[in-house]
Amino acid sequence: MINDDTDSHTDVRGRRRSRARRRHRKGNALFTCFLAVFVLLAGFWALWKGTSLFLTMDAEEPSTAQENRPPTGGKEVEADGTRWNLLLVNRWNLLPDQYEVDLVELPGGESVDTRIYSALQEMFDAMQTDGVYPVVASGYRTAEDQQRILDEWIAEYRAQGYSDQEAQAEAAVWVALPGTSEHQLGLAVDINADGIHSAGYEVYDWLDENSYQYGFIQRYPDGKTEITGVGNEPWHYRYVGVEAAKDMKNTGLCLEEYLEAMEESERET
Repeated sequence: MINDDTDSHTDVRGRRRSRARRRHRKGNALFTCFLAVFVLLAGFWALWKGTSLFLTMDAEEPSTAQENRPPTGGKEVEADGTRWNLLLVNRWNLLPDQYEVDLVELPGGESVDTRIYSALQEMFDAMQTDGVYPVVASGYRTAEDQQRILDEWIAEYRAQGYSDQEAQAEAAVWVALPGTSEHQLGLAVDINADGIHSAGYEVYDWLDENSYQYGFIQRYPDGKTEITGVGNEPWHYRYVGVEAAKDMKNTGLCLEEYLEAMEESERET
């Protein structure tokens, strides 16, 4: 009787496990069907919208109202005679007083000056055509944003054992003081890889080779720290216009050196 009873329980447990396996397989099948339908619908939506499922920067064109508004400061040339795209901001040249910027927001919440939007979008489109997928990690920053980032870096160095003075000095190599950051111009962006379809080195290599064609330069190249005041940042790109970007690419000059060469040339003429 004991053996018969044990066999009976075994049969019941076996039937229950069998039913559970069937329910599990049925659930997996339903989930697979749902996933397939979702991907198919997403694909049709993407085709209808004329975009890629993996497009990392697809901000809408600035509205007509934005296009008709005057750009930053309403001038092509700043008060000191410098063209807006060549405005120099670094630790020795502060952001001009009363500087204003007309922004367009990108997906993800970052913003840039409306005047560089088209060039930035064109460059990102070209990158994706070449199989490189970038994202704008940081665009325009307020003075408050810049101070917050600087404070975070200082705190990190302090946590590593640096004194207050040492921490501030080390952080200043990588993060500009408020009022001296190009991010406050709205003309600079930190560009990184999406981390899914591309790696960082792929993005940086592409930008190093091609960004000048769209008016962007690597603002803080290797070997120029004493001139720019900032360590090498292969992700930080600044819009200067196609002509200036090509000149700097061909000569190997950073923005400070380029502007100095321009001044010397003007004095000679």
